Amino acid sequence: MTNNDSWQERGDRHDHDSGGMVLGLLLVLAGGAFLVSNLTGFDLSKYGWPIYVIAPGAALLVFGLLIRSENGLGAAIPGGLLLSTGLLLAFQDATDTYDSWSYAWALVAPGSVGATLLLFGITHGRMDLIDAGLRTAAVGLGLFIGFGLFFENVVGLGETSHTSALRDAMPFLAVAMGVVIVLLNLIPRRARDDSDTEPSGSR
Repeated sequence: MTNNDSWQERGDRHDHDSGGMVLGLLLVLAGGAFLVSNLTGFDLSKYGWPIYVIAPGAALLVFGLLIRSENGLGAAIPGGLLLSTGLLLAFQDATDTYDSWSYAWALVAPGSVGATLLLFGITHGRMDLIDAGLRTAAVGLGLFIGFGLFFENVVGLGETSHTSALRDAMPFLAVAMGVVIVLLNLIPRRARDDSDTEPSGSR
């Protein structure tokens, strides 16, 4: 067995042990929370029923992020999906805008998947995951704004809901997203042009 194989085995064993430890702690915390709730009559639902989606999603996300290897993504990505779904449901429940699901799905997938990849990459210093996460999250945000602009401002979906905040916000979000995209495309192009015109002797 080579040194690399030995290091890999130690790393896998460490990840397995860390994952088991985190899972055990999460179970203790979850069980303890429900135990306290039963003994004291504390009702989590007073914060809104989406808390039952948000809490397990946040726990899974944290659990996945604490595992160093890519095995952690197996928990982090579903956790991110649950968490984003719960947060979105909480917003829709508070504003009575469930019809926004016609375009808000893009924030859950691929949006939350990209955000989870980004968080995992930042946590563990993985530039490849940071890049992939940024791109995926940007696609999700772009789909959300594009479909939102269509459904809210063209179809008039917001006119049937109790709030027009989303309809009013969509044009601003579209302009902001467009400006960011233009800037991101202009800056690298100028950098490439400068490098191409640079004399070969100065390299």
